[in-house]
Amino acid sequence: MRFLFIFLKKQSFFLLFIFLELLALLLLANHNNYHKTNIINSSNVITGSFNSVYSTISDYFFLKKANDQLSKENALLLNTGISLSQLSDSHYIKDTVYHFIPARVVSNTTRNRNNYIMINKGRAHGVEKEMGLVSPAGIAGIIVGVSENYSIAMSLLHKDTRISARLKSNGQMVDVSWDGIDYTKGIVENIPTHIIPHYGDTVITSGYSFVFPENIIIGTIGEKTEQGGSLNQAELYFSTDFNNLYYVYVTENLVSTELDSLEMELNNE
Repeated sequence: MRFLFIFLKKQSFFLLFIFLELLALLLLANHNNYHKTNIINSSNVITGSFNSVYSTISDYFFLKKANDQLSKENALLLNTGISLSQLSDSHYIKDTVYHFIPARVVSNTTRNRNNYIMINKGRAHGVEKEMGLVSPAGIAGIIVGVSENYSIAMSLLHKDTRISARLKSNGQMVDVSWDGIDYTKGIVENIPTHIIPHYGDTVITSGYSFVFPENIIIGTIGEKTEQGGSLNQAELYFSTDFNNLYYVYVTENLVSTELDSLEMELNNE
C-alpha cells in the first residue's frame, strides 16, 4: 500500500492532466453537436475493434453452435425458394425491393431495458441508419448508428422499438413491442376486440414500414390475452433467440428514397 501511495504521489501531475483532458472532452461533447458526433463515431470504431477481437476468440469456442445455426439458415433459404447460389460475391441476396447484407454480431445485450446489437458491417458495406436487422429466425432490430465498418442496431428488446405487423391467420394489422421483462417474450398490441388471436398463431411483418420486407416472422401468440377498452393485447413469443445471436442480415430497401418522396408530396398537399 505504501508503494501505491508513493507511485500516485510521483504521478500526480500526469494523472491530473489525464483527468482534465477527459473533463474537457466531456464538456466539448455535451455542448457541441459536431464534436459530439465525431467522438461517438470514434468510440464506435474503437469499441467495435475490441468487440470484434473478442468475438473472433469467442467464435472459436462456439463453432459448432454457429455451424448449426448456419445450416438452419441455409435450410430456411431453400424452404422459402431462395437458391443458395443467389448469395453472390457482392454479399447481397437479390430481391425485387430489398437487398440483404449479411453481417456478424460482435456485441449484443438482452438484460437491459434498452438493448443494442453491434455488427461488423458499416457505411463501407452499404449500411445506413433506419435499415432493418433480421436473424435467420426473424426480426432482430433497426439500425440507429453507423461508422465506416461497424453499425449499431436498436434491438427489438428496446422500449422505443415498435414494429408494424399483422396476424398471418387473418391479415389483421397489429403492433409489436417489448415490455422490458423477458427477452423471449413481447407484446402484440392494438388488436380489435372482435379479433380473437389463438395460441400459436404466427405474427409477421406487415411491409408497411419501408424497413422490413413483408411476411418476415416476428413470433407466435402466447397463452395470455388481455381484454380492455376497444383494443386487446396478447403475449408474443419471439422467434429470434436474442441470447444466441451470431449472424444477421441488414435489410436495404431499394426504393425507400422514392417512397419517402411520395410521402412528402402527399403530406404537402
